[in-house]
Amino acid sequence: METLITIAFALLCGLMLSRLVKRWHLPAVTSYLIAGVLIGPCFLGRLGIDGLGFPSFEKVAQFSLVGDVALGFIAFAMGNEFRLSQLRKTGKQATVVAIIQALSATFFVDVTLILLHLVLGSKLPVSTCIVLGAIATATAPAATMMVVNQYKAKGPLTDILLPVVALDDAVGLVVFAISFGIAKTMNSGALSILSIVLNPLLEIVGSILLGAVIGYVFSVIARLFESNSKRMSIAVTFVFLAAGLSKLHFSITDDISIGFSPLLVCMMVGSVFCNLCDFSEDIMFKVERWTAPLYVLFFVMSGAELDLSVFMEFAIVGIGIAYIVSRSAGKILGAHLGARITKCDTNVCKYLGITLLPQAGVALGMSVTVAAEMGAEGRIIRDIILFSVLIYELVGPILTKNALTKAGDIQPKPDHRDMSRATAR
Repeated sequence: METLITIAFALLCGLMLSRLVKRWHLPAVTSYLIAGVLIGPCFLGRLGIDGLGFPSFEKVAQFSLVGDVALGFIAFAMGNEFRLSQLRKTGKQATVVAIIQALSATFFVDVTLILLHLVLGSKLPVSTCIVLGAIATATAPAATMMVVNQYKAKGPLTDILLPVVALDDAVGLVVFAISFGIAKTMNSGALSILSIVLNPLLEIVGSILLGAVIGYVFSVIARLFESNSKRMSIAVTFVFLAAGLSKLHFSITDDISIGFSPLLVCMMVGSVFCNLCDFSEDIMFKVERWTAPLYVLFFVMSGAELDLSVFMEFAIVGIGIAYIVSRSAGKILGAHLGARITKCDTNVCKYLGITLLPQAGVALGMSVTVAAEMGAEGRIIRDIILFSVLIYELVGPILTKNALTKAGDIQPKPDHRDMSRATAR
């Protein structure tokens, strides 16, 4: 009972706050995140009333299944952007831009933090700088998708944005695995080139193959049904299946293991399905309608996860600000350079980098891995990423909306009062 009341209360708070802030034209995702912060352990949750908010971060963690399922559907929807007809137009551009902007973010963060290391010394080890530079590659697909869907953004910027965000995960996995391996080597002195190079490649290839197999089976079974409602139910079933199977992990040796990326697996399921089934667009639309309350709950929960206590640690705040500024510069300049090289539309060159700033789930997942394996240094990295995610998640969707609007991909809604006056005349 308490769980159901908590879910209902979280949904209600998120929806009501989105209505309250509508006058300021803020993206709905921002209001959901703020609602989560307000009912989380840092505010309302302190009252300890059952069902009324989240009294602890452990309580929030009990709802992790919501995040797994929501990210699975978000990645599945992103697979729709990899239709062959669309890839012929933007595939090469998206790939080049994704690689350049990710590596640029890593370079800017590495250089900035290593220079800061010369001032702070052992308070900011070089290994910490390298790991933070790798995590800088990650972009939050969920917030971007929510803004695009809410405002029905369409245009050259949106066409390349979604594939870039999707490919960003693959690039980030490789960069993180290599940088994390180097950082652990610096601390332990034990270097395993095999694990540094092979593990991320196995994860990417394995995720693509697993997603392709599930997507093919899904497309075959979906054809057995003629009812759109049943086809939608099959889609939900296979997204659940993909999200679950992507949690599997196999150890081959002490250094080599096979794991899967939930985002890549579910994205591949969506991509294969969209390219094999001629009724995929209709199913995608219906699944999007079905998942609307799930996304609201996911972002409210994401807001509840944000620990405001990181603002009390001045060293974390200082390093976090340096990380945010350098990562933002790297993303914006890298995206601009990649777009110029591939001769993208002028508005894409100007505004793409700004839309790539949001950072959340993937970055937090990387930081959790680091915290588990690097002890005290890893916990510092986790706190820095937590601080940056707090800023990026609250500000990022607003910047994304503004960039898409300036690029002309979001059309301003007509003023009903002006329309009424025009009609009266």
